Amino acid sequence: MHVEDLRWFVVLAETEHLTDAAATLGTSQPTLSRALRRVEDTFGARLFEREHRGLRLNPYGRVVLEAARASTAAVDTARQRIDALLDPDAGTVRLAFLHSVATGVVPDLLKAFRSTAPRVRFALREEPSHDIVRDLESGEAELAITGPRPPQDTFGWRLLERQRLCLYVPAGHPLAGTERVSLSAAAGEPFVAVRSDFGFRRITDDLCRAAGFTPHVAFESTDLTTIDRLVGAGLGVAILPAGAVRNPDSGATPVNLEGVDARRDIGLSWRLRGELSPAAERFRSFVQALPG
Repeated sequence: MHVEDLRWFVVLAETEHLTDAAATLGTSQPTLSRALRRVEDTFGARLFEREHRGLRLNPYGRVVLEAARASTAAVDTARQRIDALLDPDAGTVRLAFLHSVATGVVPDLLKAFRSTAPRVRFALREEPSHDIVRDLESGEAELAITGPRPPQDTFGWRLLERQRLCLYVPAGHPLAGTERVSLSAAAGEPFVAVRSDFGFRRITDDLCRAAGFTPHVAFESTDLTTIDRLVGAGLGVAILPAGAVRNPDSGATPVNLEGVDARRDIGLSWRLRGELSPAAERFRSFVQALPG
């Protein structure tokens, strides 16, 4: 039995007349009769009573009619959803991104893309870098805005921006008026940082280690804006991307770092052996065509 057999059965059940149903469906009576036979064989029961003027749906047939209407409607809904997913102008992009780019890179990029494809939808996932890699591998996310770059043998990459990292200190801190400072000057300071399982935390720890100390992390957060405000409140210092937190009233002041390659690369990544939906492919092509 095929889905079309159920559709034909529904029409036959509504007309209760073989000739009229065949005419409505644009098929022959023998072809429609064979379809009805397949449906009845599947359910193991006759679904109509044969009468002089046509057919009459019996109790078995009414049960199957209810199920057939629901089944064909579900198939139609699934087909519509698949068609939408396959439409590069109206599909859905499953995009994961770092917490730390939620207030800058992501909204700016999505705004630019939406001006070219206003009907494309996004299913967004905000998560740490190790979860992003897992979701790209599993297919839960098709694309990701992340950093640093995932393994090149598994994931594709398009650099979006190279973020300069600064030491953020409270406005009244002795280092606040300094144009450039060695990170070792913050060795005795309490630090505010992202959680230890976040990729950006590894950058902070590595920079401090290269400066000769292990940071004393007094506060952990998943949100750069929160970190920025905690620094502004005088609760510690932090390493953050310059301009990543757009909050001039927080009270935190950035100071340039000297003597280290203090930067973070942010880019669009995807699984090399995966297949992107048309909408996701359109978004990737848009990003790859951006200048720079």
